[in-house]
Amino acid sequence: MSSLLLRPHPTARPTGVAGVVEWFGAMQAQDVASGHWSLGVRLPGHTLTDVLAALEGREAIRTWPMRGTVHLVPPRDAHWMLDLMGVRALAGAAARRAVIGLTEADAERAVDVLGAALAGGGRLTRSQCLARLTEAGIDNAGQRGYHLLWYASQRGVTCVAPNVGKEQTFVLLDEWVPDPVRLDRDEALATIAVRYFRSHGPTTRQDFAGWTGLTATDAKRGIAAAGDGLTTVRVDDVEMVVDPALLDAPRTPVDDLVALPGFDEYLLGFKDRSLMVDPAHKQAIIPGGNGVFQSTVVRGGRVVGTWKRTVTKTRVTVTVNPLVDVDAGERTRIEEAFAPYGRFMGQPLRFDWAA
Repeated sequence: MSSLLLRPHPTARPTGVAGVVEWFGAMQAQDVASGHWSLGVRLPGHTLTDVLAALEGREAIRTWPMRGTVHLVPPRDAHWMLDLMGVRALAGAAARRAVIGLTEADAERAVDVLGAALAGGGRLTRSQCLARLTEAGIDNAGQRGYHLLWYASQRGVTCVAPNVGKEQTFVLLDEWVPDPVRLDRDEALATIAVRYFRSHGPTTRQDFAGWTGLTATDAKRGIAAAGDGLTTVRVDDVEMVVDPALLDAPRTPVDDLVALPGFDEYLLGFKDRSLMVDPAHKQAIIPGGNGVFQSTVVRGGRVVGTWKRTVTKTRVTVTVNPLVDVDAGERTRIEEAFAPYGRFMGQPLRFDWAA
C-alpha cells in the first residue's frame, strides 16, 4: 500500500500529476473517470478540475504502451515505452485484422491519413478521426475503427489527448511531445523495472512480466540492469523484488479504509491478486471475468466491498455493495472513507447500500 502511494511512503511522496505518473511509470487509464480518481486518491487536496488542468497541460498523456491497453504515461517517456513494450502488441495486429476484415495496406493508409489530418497542431475527436478515414475511403465500421485508431497510436504516430466533453481526442505524438527521452534497451528495461517495483513491490518477477508484457528473459534482464535500485525479499517463502527504501518501512498492520476506482494499479498492476482479494470475492469484483473491474472499498489492504457512482449536476450517489459483514459502525467508517472522493468531485455524496 505504501508502494502504491495509498499510504505514506518512508522516503518519497510525489507531488502533482506528473510526479505520480512518473512514480508508477504507467497507470491504467482505459476508463477515463477511473484514471482521474486513480490520480486524485494519491494527491490529497487535488480536485477533478486540478487533474483535468494538469492533463491539458501535458503532465501526462494516454497511449497504449504495453499489453495493448491504455495507460497514463510521462509524455517524454512514451516513445521508448512503445519501442520496448508496445511493439509486442503489434505482433498480433495482423491476426486481428484478418478477423475484422482489414489489410495491412488499410492500416498503413489510415496512419498516413490521420498523420496528415493532425499535422500542424491539429486535434480531432474520435468521431472526427473516423470521418477523415471514411472520406479517404477506408472502411472503419464496427471494430475496424478502434483497431485503426489503436494502430496509429501503437505505431507512435498519434496519442490520446484529454477529452473534449465526453469524447476522446487524438493528436500527433511528436507534436505533443517534441523532446522525447531516448533510452537504449538495457536502460529502458532497468527504468521500467525500477518504476514498477518501487510502485508495486514487494512482488514477483512474474507480476512484472505480466504487467509489462515483456518476456520472462527481458523481465529478468531488467531487474538485473536495475542493480542496487532494487533488492529481493522473501514473502511467504516466495522471492519478491522491492525498492530498498521499503525495507525500513513500518510493518504494523493498519486498519485503514480507502475507496478506489475499478481500473487501478492496486489490482490491475498484478497478475497474482491473492494478497488483495479473497477468492470468494473475485466474481463480484470482475463479474464474468470479462476484464471490467468494479470500483473497490479496501480495508487494511484487502477488498471488502465494491461501489458504483451516479453523477448528476448537484450530487454524486454512491452505491456500496459490501462483500463482508459490516455493522452500523463499519458503514459509518466506510462512508467517511469516501470523503476525499466527495472533495475531489466537488459535490456532496449520497449513499445507497446494496446489502
